[in-house]
Amino acid sequence: MKLTRRQLLQETIALGLASGLSQSALAQGISSKAVHLIIAQAAATTPDVIARLLAPRMQSRWNQSFVVENRAGASGAIGMEAVAKAAPDGHTLQVNVSTTVTLPLFYAKLSFDPLSSFAPISYLGATNFNLAVHPSVPVSNVKEWVEWAKSQPGQLSYATPGLGTHHHLCMELLKQTAGVDLLHIPYKAAGQAYTDFIGGQVLTMFMPMHNAVGFAKDGRIKILAGTKRERFHLQPNLPSLHESGIKDFNVEAWYALWAPAGLNNDLVTKYNQLVREVLTDPEVQQGLEGEGIMARASSPMELARIGLDEFNLWKKVLRESGIKPA
Repeated sequence: MKLTRRQLLQETIALGLASGLSQSALAQGISSKAVHLIIAQAAATTPDVIARLLAPRMQSRWNQSFVVENRAGASGAIGMEAVAKAAPDGHTLQVNVSTTVTLPLFYAKLSFDPLSSFAPISYLGATNFNLAVHPSVPVSNVKEWVEWAKSQPGQLSYATPGLGTHHHLCMELLKQTAGVDLLHIPYKAAGQAYTDFIGGQVLTMFMPMHNAVGFAKDGRIKILAGTKRERFHLQPNLPSLHESGIKDFNVEAWYALWAPAGLNNDLVTKYNQLVREVLTDPEVQQGLEGEGIMARASSPMELARIGLDEFNLWKKVLRESGIKPA
């Protein structure tokens, strides 16, 4: 690691980012070269959708080409390594999901640190995850789900697209807070997990709200609760796990823009302002809401704190689960 996580926060706070750049400077872009937005996940995943929604709007505001590149594999490590090794000149950025900050908790030999190897630019938005069950499960709320799970300790399985995904982390946290014992069935992709869940081979799982809502509309699953502590703005009629008796449960999947560590302060500020401008575009907000995401920008300092809090949350959960990096 290049820096400890405490040093990361201290250095980010010490940046004292400039208060702003003129609109003429903002419109000029940074060079005649293309900016590459690296996505460490496959095409059509949420980070990819976000990047492809933002890129043309960013390009239209700057005299600058923005190119989206997918470099998926190794739970995001391949794409993130490419960004970490890129020159910190503003021509390589990444849109990533919050779970990637947990990679050191699963993989012991990373060539980068998910926090200190990257310069935070801005938070982009967040979504709610939903606890759901197959329609055959005889429960209609979280209390009944807990009782149902406790009646069959170690016998019920839950599906995920793999280790370290929100689907996995949320269930590990719920197992601890609700005192239930479930068997983890990791799949290689979300589509495979959803197919077996809808088919009844696996009876419960967490999934992002835009997937859950789509499956629930025609009765293929039942949604019980959301993971955010307060009711999510896009799901006002869905109770949260917290209000359903799982006290202080509060998880959201969030997405953010990062650059290689060492990007100079002026460029960090310029990109942060660009993001803020793009996220006010009604078409962008509508497009993100279609993916179940509420758009929101942040300062680089705030994003650094959010990333550190995310890491510390899951470090505690995984320690109590007995999951160690391989």
